[in-house]
Amino acid sequence: MKISEQVAFVTGANRGFGRHLALELLSRGAKVYAGARNPETIDIPGVTPVKLDITNPQEVAAAAMIAQDVTVLINNAGSSTGASLLDGDPEKIDLEFNTHFFGTLSMVRAFAPIIEKNGGGSILNILSGLSWFSSGTLGAYTAAKAAEWALTNDLRLNLYPRNVRVAGLHVGFMETDMTANVDMPKSNPADIAKTAIDGIESDSFEIIADEVSRQVQAGLAGGVAALYPQLSK
Repeated sequence: MKISEQVAFVTGANRGFGRHLALELLSRGAKVYAGARNPETIDIPGVTPVKLDITNPQEVAAAAMIAQDVTVLINNAGSSTGASLLDGDPEKIDLEFNTHFFGTLSMVRAFAPIIEKNGGGSILNILSGLSWFSSGTLGAYTAAKAAEWALTNDLRLNLYPRNVRVAGLHVGFMETDMTANVDMPKSNPADIAKTAIDGIESDSFEIIADEVSRQVQAGLAGGVAALYPQLSK
């Protein structure tokens, strides 16, 4: 795939990682639709702003009507409430799943037929190292991202025969507003955006963007004992 020949739609493109993705796509010559709940906050010259809350089916349908020439969909919009599964606010847990799972699914169902009609293309779901691992402190987010990983695996199999490749990006913490209060090593989102678009361009199904995610992926083969050694103490 040559990115310069593609038409991309990025959700959550007004700030953070989504903004870096939109900028990277533009720098490589792609046409870019930038989705955001408040499109007036999008300050990237050259993109087409689109009002979009991915948890709102009417807005998803309207976005699909606007962007009929899309060949690449990047599901980046996210939320991080910090809610615990045991005692967190149920509405916050619902928000995590409505965003990461149901919102992503809604976008794919709306745009996959468009991408297929346009000759095929790619969908990239922005996942997380926390799709595979729980820190014990972000239960709702971790569970929703794990569900989004499962969604990605299923859609990959079902859309591949329709010439739509579905990929997942796994990355740890990045320097964004969402992680401002996280005291952990963080990647530069501009660098991760380059890695993500490189992965789309090379037709990758799985993009492991940082060392943290590589270590967690390697630990999966060791099971619970490898991922959570504290449980054996």
